Amino acid sequence: MGRNIRHRVGALVVGAIATALVLSGCSGDVAAPPFTPKPQVSGSLPADMQDQLKGAVERAMAASGSSGAIVGVWVPWSGSYVAGLGTVSAEDKSPVRTDMSFRIGDVTRLMTCDVLYALADHGTVKLDASITEYVSGVPDLQAVTLLDLCNGTGGIGSSASTAMPMWLNNPDREWEPKELASYGLAQNRTPPHTGYRDSDAGYLLLGQALERATGQTAAQLISEYVATPLGLTSTSLPAPQAAAPSPSPALDGSFLAQVDGAYQCAKPSDITVSSSSNGYTDSGVVSTVEDLGRYMQAEAAQALRVKKTPKRFGSPLPVADGAPSWYQATGGGFLVGSMIGQHGGTPGYLTAAYSDPGTGFTIVVVLNDSTIGSSFIGDLAFELAAIASKAPASKGRTAPEFALPFTAEDYAKAVDGAAVCPLPQG
Repeated sequence: MGRNIRHRVGALVVGAIATALVLSGCSGDVAAPPFTPKPQVSGSLPADMQDQLKGAVERAMAASGSSGAIVGVWVPWSGSYVAGLGTVSAEDKSPVRTDMSFRIGDVTRLMTCDVLYALADHGTVKLDASITEYVSGVPDLQAVTLLDLCNGTGGIGSSASTAMPMWLNNPDREWEPKELASYGLAQNRTPPHTGYRDSDAGYLLLGQALERATGQTAAQLISEYVATPLGLTSTSLPAPQAAAPSPSPALDGSFLAQVDGAYQCAKPSDITVSSSSNGYTDSGVVSTVEDLGRYMQAEAAQALRVKKTPKRFGSPLPVADGAPSWYQATGGGFLVGSMIGQHGGTPGYLTAAYSDPGTGFTIVVVLNDSTIGSSFIGDLAFELAAIASKAPASKGRTAPEFALPFTAEDYAKAVDGAAVCPLPQG
């Protein structure tokens, strides 16, 4: 099981934050309050539940054309399940390990907003400052604030649909954030402050604004305000030069080409080596399942905040017209029932990470093929969450009143319905 992370998440969060508090006290900065995660049962989830979780991930691998996956499920009152499934790639038949690094896709957005709120808590920036105070050449965004960019309420479109062919055909290319954002800015706008709109361009501009406000790179900011305080030793925004995810070993990433309209599921194209500038502060960070499990528990509890107000997740908006009332967005993430998190992709990888602030219940999953699209990994994460939410209390523990407003069957159907590759029968 890699680094035997199933039993370490809670203890490592406490130790890492305690160390960070000492260090920040020495530097004179205002320290974030200490965070104590919910006590985690030291042991595995019931065998039949592990089989359910494994089966769901393996079916999603088949549907998406992924050769490998890494999954982490932590149920504090019951146990945990952390596993590498499948092989590193279609060519490399080495088994997937749980200590492998990978690109975390849109989970990066949460970290970018962590930096924004940290700088606001310390008085370096104001949440309601216009983006035009920091980024030149966008005078028509005068009404769009830094907070709008974090919350997805800037009315800006997304760049991915335009840029994706270029990413796949030339993954080594190093992008300037504003150049990449320009594809989203060129789309029709919606009025700011009026509703949620998924916009990678917004997070690219936000990252550039935070760099201009501090004189530091986005990589330095994520290290200082996210990775270092939480002891995330395998989490970083890499330099823009094309490279595989780091640290080694890395899970290979891929996508499926089409021939005559049919996906080549048996021959995925390798895209492991690429530039982090494809995602930058929207989707460029790399991490491991151990780090993401630790991060999401702390993130859901807002452990990095110095101030209690304004509440980052206090005023969510519907994800889309007609979306269920329990599915909302704000603060760089999604609110799914009581869980807080994010899901999405970057070339080669699809990643989802969610945690419940009240119980510490946490789900992390990554697939190593991005062809099928970002909503798919969200569907899989919700299916896994619904399965694990039924975990019985371990001996001497009491299960909390924790439930989700959907069933595993709901999302198993969604996963199957989205398949781009043949599913196993039976």
